[in-house]
Amino acid sequence: MRTSHDTIATPSSSGTEETMESEPQMGGHSVRTRSQHQRRKRIVQAAAALASRGGVEAMQMRTVAERAGVALGTLYRYFPSKMDLVVAVVGEEIDLLESSIERRPPGASTPSSRAVDVLMRATRGLMREPELADALIRSLIMAEVQTPFGDRMTGLLLRVSAEGLTLEQASEEQRDLAGSLASVWVQELLEMLRGRRTYDQIQRRIETAAARLLADI
Repeated sequence: MRTSHDTIATPSSSGTEETMESEPQMGGHSVRTRSQHQRRKRIVQAAAALASRGGVEAMQMRTVAERAGVALGTLYRYFPSKMDLVVAVVGEEIDLLESSIERRPPGASTPSSRAVDVLMRATRGLMREPELADALIRSLIMAEVQTPFGDRMTGLLLRVSAEGLTLEQASEEQRDLAGSLASVWVQELLEMLRGRRTYDQIQRRIETAAARLLADI
């Protein structure tokens, strides 16, 4: 899941940080909304860049605010806690994965093979930045806030394996099966990050799990 982490607000050549911003005081609603969206995206990118180099510990709220060029109070209005910020970074990573799949949908003939394609594509993307991947996965496992990660991965697997099936349309059993496969992938990814699995081992285990779990989907 490739991100543009290095194209964010950074100190200028003179050594001074980009001018701190507060909430916009603009008349036009559309302009204000666009400005807020851009500011939020810049904050998320700043957080991801820090996490990719030093894990969640490096995502100190003040440091994120300085890197994104926003006031600390503005950052807290967008993200009341560090975990809310972690969730947002994960959400952007999934956005990028979904965009990749829309551009190049899995072409395999079986539901399980299409699901494996998606999960291994996600694995390759995350492993380009292992520090970020490790920080995000570990933080989500210990999360004290509700995260959309599980539902979004489950929904994505349903769409690609069952030809457009949505979470709302799927039966409880279908959701459970796709969710179980997503959980297997997260655990295998953690093992890889710990050095206990190779990429080929993960692929083989995901293929086995997908073939069993999605056989009747």
